[in-house]
Amino acid sequence: MGAMEPTRSRSRSALALAALLGAAGVTHFAKPKPYDAIIPRSLPGKPRTWTYASGVAEVALAAAVAAPRTRRWGGLLAAAFFAAVFPANVKMAYEYRTKSPKVRAIAYGRLPLQLPLVLWALRVRRGAS
Repeated sequence: MGAMEPTRSRSRSALALAALLGAAGVTHFAKPKPYDAIIPRSLPGKPRTWTYASGVAEVALAAAVAAPRTRRWGGLLAAAFFAAVFPANVKMAYEYRTKSPKVRAIAYGRLPLQLPLVLWALRVRRGAS
């Protein structure tokens, strides 16, 4: 029973990451306006298109991380995704610098969380069979 514990723990970690990605992806559709606001203006097209595209990406990543057969690729792609959305989080922190302390704390708090998310996704990748 002890030998199975690391496998079970890795599986739980992967499923927790999948749940986080899935929930975040769904919010892109349920409440898109906050996401629209942080899309860098340098990207072509409408912010809503990018909001929906990133929501689809997060839901797809959730599925890839949740499924043992695609977990290695899902973990790697999730790490890349977390790194890719960092500029939007920087933009949000900059633009929210004059907002209420609570809103600023949320915006600033997202910045240092990106690195642990990247590392978590890479750990899930390494733990995949």
